[in-house]
Amino acid sequence: QVQLVESGGGLVQPGGSLRLSCAASGFTLDDYAIGWFRQAPGKEREGVSCISSSRGTTYYADSEKGRFTISRDNAKNTVYLQMNSLKPEDTAVYYCAAKYFGCPTRPNQKVYVYWGQGTQVTLSS
Repeated sequence: QVQLVESGGGLVQPGGSLRLSCAASGFTLDDYAIGWFRQAPGKEREGVSCISSSRGTTYYADSEKGRFTISRDNAKNTVYLQMNSLKPEDTAVYYCAAKYFGCPTRPNQKVYVYWGQGTQVTLSS
């Protein structure tokens, strides 16, 4: 059974850090790009970042550049999203998704074939 499972979310204070994980089962990630998306309350889901099968990285918003780092460990069949200097506006459910090979220039959700169920990230002081 093909699955993507996110973990690592939680409650954190502004300025804090979290590392989200996206673990794949039922298939190997080697030939897949993995995207991270998030959906804040009352808002549409938006693209955060993507890492291609060849480890090229894309960050879809200027607010994330320098704070978020996407990486992958194919031996563990897992992709990570390291989030530092978190802000209240980072509060959202974070999802990972898989598509073949490369990352889209724009975060087109329709091209992703597998999706996880999401992990909640909440910023609160």
